[in-house]
Amino acid sequence: MAREAGIAMAYGWPERNGAHLYNAVRLVGRDGRPLAVYRKAHLYGRAEHELFTPGDKGVVQASLGGLTVGMLICYDVEFPEAARAHALAGTDLLLVPTGLMSPWGFVARTLVPARAFESQLYVAYANWTGEHGGLRFCGRTTIAAPDGTVKCLDPAAASSDRDQLLFGKVEPTTLASARRTTTYLRDRRPELYAG
Repeated sequence: MAREAGIAMAYGWPERNGAHLYNAVRLVGRDGRPLAVYRKAHLYGRAEHELFTPGDKGVVQASLGGLTVGMLICYDVEFPEAARAHALAGTDLLLVPTGLMSPWGFVARTLVPARAFESQLYVAYANWTGEHGGLRFCGRTTIAAPDGTVKCLDPAAASSDRDQLLFGKVEPTTLASARRTTTYLRDRRPELYAG
């Protein structure tokens, strides 16, 4: 599909590897060539723990269109350490496919923009909307920028069941400016946090 459309894409799937099943996301280039696979490290709730094996790599990246692209899945982004590890490894754009359910919309509204700002990277947070399998998903697909702004927010709030194709732009100049202005990564004192 990526090759036919001429676009890069990330998609999630249950990856079987031997006796293990992982909640995984794969990034493919516009030529359809696989670029990276990330396995969800932070499993949420009993059902995920019963179904999946947690991934053992915190930072998975690929180069795409001049950007360093990293990936997390859903609950992973709720751990500030996960986004910060990406920032320290040079991630410019963090892709986060998710299955965020109601009433947890504040994660998309508050935590995702905070992760982008505090780690000085873009976060593209793509969520389901509507009802699937008896679960109600809250939408709120977001592209949060490192300058604290939200570049693209799903206008269909929790009350909408409409799927939409949304577009947002990742600006290298915004990355550079935000990193110059807000120097969290440079001003860290990791020697105080160890242990």
